[in-house]
Amino acid sequence: MNWKYLAPVFILFFGGTVLLHAQPLREDLIQFSGMVLDGSDENLIPVPYTNILVKREGRGTYSDFNGFFSIVVRKGDVVEFSAIGYKTYELTIPDTLTDNRYSLVQLMTRDTINLPTAVIFPWPSREHFRLEFLAMDVNSELQARAAKNMTADNLDRMRSAIPYDGRENADYYLRQQASSYYYIGQTPPMQIFNPIAWKQFFDAWKRGDFKKK
Repeated sequence: MNWKYLAPVFILFFGGTVLLHAQPLREDLIQFSGMVLDGSDENLIPVPYTNILVKREGRGTYSDFNGFFSIVVRKGDVVEFSAIGYKTYELTIPDTLTDNRYSLVQLMTRDTINLPTAVIFPWPSREHFRLEFLAMDVNSELQARAAKNMTADNLDRMRSAIPYDGRENADYYLRQQASSYYYIGQTPPMQIFNPIAWKQFFDAWKRGDFKKK
């Protein structure tokens, strides 16, 4: 074996290894992780898919469904937390950290804009509305139609036909997830031992929900 051809390979390999070990570790890199929670009330529910952006660098991440996040940052970086329906918060990573890990629980506050109620009338002014209202002839047919529209059956039908909005859907989904997580790894209890379910059954029986129509 001709060792003179292998000599450059050994020099390149061991020389590169020495250079790699000689490079100092970045002491300003921090593993930044934590939770993003809704701090608007005492429930402290997670805020999933919150945008977490390292400003002036154009990189970031987002929290998972449970509000957990983890990202590598530098000391002194400004991290921005933003989510739809919540106020945006900025956090500066302390430059006095002695450890390469930094954990935080970021509380988000709901940013709800209450717009004034807009009432649309077919009259150009309040004076025209007053004149039309005083001249209105409320006959028996209109009274019967109004009474029919306000019956309990019609109200229940309209209530069941109106779809949930975004917040109601999110609350329902989070409740379903919390219920599944509560019994994870074990058998859920049978509804036959649930007194609330029995009460609902008896109420439905008294109302005649099980009668053939």
